[in-house]
Amino acid sequence: MLDLLALCLQLSRPLPNVPDKLCHSVKLERSDSVSVKGHPLLFRDVVTEDHAKRRVLVLGGIHGDERSSSSLVFHWIGYAQATPSNANWRFIPGLNPDGLLAQPPRRTNANGVDLNRNFPTSDWRRNASNYWVTKTKKDPRRYPGKTPLSEPEAKFLHEQIKQFKPHIIVSIHAPFGVLDFDGPSIPPQKLGRLYLDQVGIYPGSLGNYGGVELKIPVITVELPNATKAPNIPEMRQMWLDLVRWMSAHSLPLN
Repeated sequence: MLDLLALCLQLSRPLPNVPDKLCHSVKLERSDSVSVKGHPLLFRDVVTEDHAKRRVLVLGGIHGDERSSSSLVFHWIGYAQATPSNANWRFIPGLNPDGLLAQPPRRTNANGVDLNRNFPTSDWRRNASNYWVTKTKKDPRRYPGKTPLSEPEAKFLHEQIKQFKPHIIVSIHAPFGVLDFDGPSIPPQKLGRLYLDQVGIYPGSLGNYGGVELKIPVITVELPNATKAPNIPEMRQMWLDLVRWMSAHSLPLN
């Protein structure tokens, strides 16, 4: 069995702009869940202030071919450890390790399911399959699965939301170069060079499930490039903009 550092290096080495030394500093932890192919699903909790009440869940790599999204999460873990932010953070850098580690990387998991269409929205059974057939013409990259939460990776994130009870979810994607938002509260107008452009929701998507149905603000960061990560100053600016937005907008705490 690989130790945690080896697991981190296995996940990070295919990623752009993630040096090995980051794995030594971010100290990823092993969850009890694994992917379809048995890769452990890794996470990291960062508590920057003892009395912080706000909980923020940040995830990347829900689509395995969007490797830059996982890169950003690695760097943000480092910023969270170094920057007081009055929040408790949970980071999941690679929700879809099977897709991320595939050669070439693939959007779907090892079962061929788009994890971002596999969450249990109220319209899933009515609309997910029909949407896939009529709107995507059975695009295999966007297959929603046979049932909601059919995939272990989607089940893992669903359980994280139930247990961690985040007040904000940040889901990082690529390559559309925009900032999307679903749910209550006033959305951030920009993170770094990305500006708000709300693009809508889909049956089984995280924005639909978390933002619309659970009423948890979901910020979807769409980086400009799936294979090239933003440079270090840009990643840091995005982080600072996120923290400033959190400080400026009081969200319900429960």
